[in-house]
Amino acid sequence: MEDPGTRESSLSDGASDDDMPQSLPDESSNSGSIRKGCDPFAQTQRSKLQHRRARINQQINKEMRMRAGAENLFRATTNKEELEELNSNMEVYQTDSEAVKVPMIPLGLKETKDVDFTIPIQDFICEHYGEESAQYDREIRELMELRQAMRTPSRNQAGLELLMEYYNQLYYVDQRFFSAHRNLGVHFHWYDSLTGVPSSQRALAFEKGSVLFNIGALYTQIGARQDRCATADIDAAIDAFQRAAGAFNYLKENFSNAPSLDMSAPSLSMLVRLMLAQVQECVFERIAVASRSARFSSQLRLAQEAARVSDVYLLVQQTMTQPLMKDYVPFSWASMVQVKSEHFRALSHYYAAAALCEHTLSSKEEEGDEEAEEVFLGFYVNAPAGQSLRQILQDTEKRRKLGKAHLRRALIRHEEAMRVHGLCKILRKMDILQDVLSLAHKRSLDKYSALDREDDFDETAEAPEIQAQTQQKPDVTPPNFSTVQVTDIFQRLGPLSVFCARARWGPVRVICLQRREGGLGLTLRGDSPVLVAGVVPGGCAEEAGLREGDYIVAVDGQDCKWAKHAEVVHLLKSCSDRGVDISVVTLHSHDTQVERKAIMLSHCSNKEHSRQRLMAGTKGQSSASLLNWSRKKKRESCTVTKKLGSTFSLSFGSIRDTESMY
Repeated sequence: MEDPGTRESSLSDGASDDDMPQSLPDESSNSGSIRKGCDPFAQTQRSKLQHRRARINQQINKEMRMRAGAENLFRATTNKEELEELNSNMEVYQTDSEAVKVPMIPLGLKETKDVDFTIPIQDFICEHYGEESAQYDREIRELMELRQAMRTPSRNQAGLELLMEYYNQLYYVDQRFFSAHRNLGVHFHWYDSLTGVPSSQRALAFEKGSVLFNIGALYTQIGARQDRCATADIDAAIDAFQRAAGAFNYLKENFSNAPSLDMSAPSLSMLVRLMLAQVQECVFERIAVASRSARFSSQLRLAQEAARVSDVYLLVQQTMTQPLMKDYVPFSWASMVQVKSEHFRALSHYYAAAALCEHTLSSKEEEGDEEAEEVFLGFYVNAPAGQSLRQILQDTEKRRKLGKAHLRRALIRHEEAMRVHGLCKILRKMDILQDVLSLAHKRSLDKYSALDREDDFDETAEAPEIQAQTQQKPDVTPPNFSTVQVTDIFQRLGPLSVFCARARWGPVRVICLQRREGGLGLTLRGDSPVLVAGVVPGGCAEEAGLREGDYIVAVDGQDCKWAKHAEVVHLLKSCSDRGVDISVVTLHSHDTQVERKAIMLSHCSNKEHSRQRLMAGTKGQSSASLLNWSRKKKRESCTVTKKLGSTFSLSFGSIRDTESMY
């Protein structure tokens, strides 16, 4: 049976050019990454968990290689059950604070194997660029060190920047070494975040998608570790979970046909909803912290916020029970979501009872009564049968009975939450969750006992359903990759406008020129690299074999790929009587439009703009490319058009001023 994780062309990247690395530093300076990963041998709780996950992933992978068909899943069952417990572990990612808070659901990082770029990149440099591959050993080693560090990011902003740096660097790797006409031959192995099932592809889009998934997962861990006792910590958790939702949503919209289930559209949709539900929970906690007062309207708004949290978790629970997700989502996750839905529904009824029973609103002269009455009139989905809400507000006994009805429903919900909690072995191990549920249940029970009377023989009425409302709707914050600036590690290969994997050119030719009275007989144009815009018929350059359209890459052995126009001119004018040796290449492209765009882009003196134009202009036109970025193109003749993340179009007629004849 064919392993589905080994099929290629299963992940397509449809991200827009707006998300490519922007505001990059000068490519002529080459400095390694200053960001490092965590020490993989540090004996922290999180590192021990990651080590256990990696070990079990390897065991599952070994068993699946040794056996075939349905027997694979049967023999790996024991390890998978253990791995599920590790992957769905929530307690290790929680805050160290002693505050009694409902735990959040974080996501573990995807594990990956080592990748050796050395031989594939060396062969590509030698065959495609025609250069000595040994000269780029330092760059290859730097890329591999960056990937190794990316595997163990720290659980803070530095870890996020490390992942984003590698993600941005993959853009340059794709441009330099991944061609539609040739496969680099590097296999990227990643394990499913929840099941540990391995997947392997040669598509760089799979690597990019997995790194992006880990960015979202790391945001969930950062959000889960917040203390959430103060407003600032709650806001930090809200921001982290919204950014996690943005990363998963970006992955869902721009990458398709993922080989692993954790990156499939149904799974990513579920994760987005889960993150937004946790944002809504944090909003409730922030309002609860901010409104310490026991005002009637404040209690009612807390009840509506809690009802909103319960509703969104119920939606997440329904998503988890869909056919594709039912057998994939860990049982502990599904149980936790159901517990939270029941718990916050109970809290909504508790706060409703507290508002009704602890406050007296009998006089219209009291400050805030009008506001409270307005809130109460919109508090229920349907008003209690046979009673006016205004009458209830004026009658203490009616408020007591209605509050008692709410407490009765609260106790039912609390008991259901505790029942679901007791069914899950993993949740039973979480002492903090047990404390939260027990304290909430005891508080509702105590209040119900205080309201109960010996002579209260009337049947308690059913409490109406509370209208869910929120003061802040969650936002999906997309990832901003431009916040992390990167430099092309392999920028010594030359400007991307010419020296990329998708461009095709002839071998390097060495032209020996002897100066005559009429000069060298050539016209130069542009910077980095300088273009031979023309040769004088019958002149020295034409006789030596120089052709219009050649790029000068070296003068007398000195590399000139990044040289300015004036620097090349100076080298040519400094030649001795013996002449000068010019190394040139001629660009050949199967797509004349790509060739013309590459030629035009090479003349801009601003290398940062040239680099951004290349990102849009030199991407492969073939539909077979797995990194086929979708964008709208707009061109206007004889003008310069600027579009964020897109291209600059410059006509030939507007650059004649930069030409010089020698």
